[in-house]
Amino acid sequence: MRINKYIAESGVTSRRKADELIVNGAVKVNGAVMREPGYDVVDGDKVQVNGKVISLNQKKEYVLVNKPLGMVTTSKDEFGRATVMDLVKDIDARLFPVGRLDYNTSGALILTNDGDIANMLLHPKNEIFKTYMARVSGVLSLEKLWKLRKGVDIGGYVTKPARVTVVKGTKTSTIVEISISEGKNRQVRKMCKAVGNPVQELKRVSIGEIKLGHLREGHYRKLTPKEIEYLRGQM
Repeated sequence: MRINKYIAESGVTSRRKADELIVNGAVKVNGAVMREPGYDVVDGDKVQVNGKVISLNQKKEYVLVNKPLGMVTTSKDEFGRATVMDLVKDIDARLFPVGRLDYNTSGALILTNDGDIANMLLHPKNEIFKTYMARVSGVLSLEKLWKLRKGVDIGGYVTKPARVTVVKGTKTSTIVEISISEGKNRQVRKMCKAVGNPVQELKRVSIGEIKLGHLREGHYRKLTPKEIEYLRGQM
C-alpha cells in the first residue's frame, strides 16, 4: 500500500495532507525519514508520523458535527482554542476533519478516519456541492444574483457556477442559500463581498446529500448506513 494511503487509512489525515507530511519530513519508516510519496509500505514496516507509530484502522467511523462559532477546525490548536475534536471526545477512534469551516462560520462538518472518503470529498473533480445559508448586508439584485450564479472574481480566481436562491430579505439584509462545488478559502464570504453584499452570518447546512437537519449546535451524530453508502457511491 502506498505510504500516503497507509497514513490516511490509519486515520491521521487525508491522502493529500499525507503527501505534505511526507514532503516536510514528518514521516519515518523503520526509523528513517521517508520523503518518497510513492513508497509502498510492506508487512513489518514501522511507520511514524510526527514521532508516533501508526497502524491501520479496522473500523471506519463517519460523524457529522454541527460546528459552533468560535471553534477552530483542526485536530489541535497551538493557541489552546477549542477545536471540533472537543465535540467527539467520547468516540474511541482517531478522527480528523474533512476540510475546514472558518472560525466565524458554523454548521455541517464531517469527521472520519476513512482517508479515501476524505480524499473524495476534498478533490475538486468530484464537485460535491456544499450548501450554505448566509445573511448578507443590503439587497441582492437580480444582476448580483446572476453574477454569483455565473461566477465572480474573488481575487485572481473566478469561481465556478453556483446555485444561489434568495430566501427572504429586507431593506437592510438578505438571507440567501448558496451551493458551491469547490472550497476556496473563505469562498462564500469573498463571493458575497465581490458583489457588494458582505456576509453577516454564515452556516453550512449540507455536504452533498448529508444534511445538518435538526442536529443541535455543538453536537454530533454518526452518519446513517444510507449516507455512508451515498459517500462511497461518489468514489
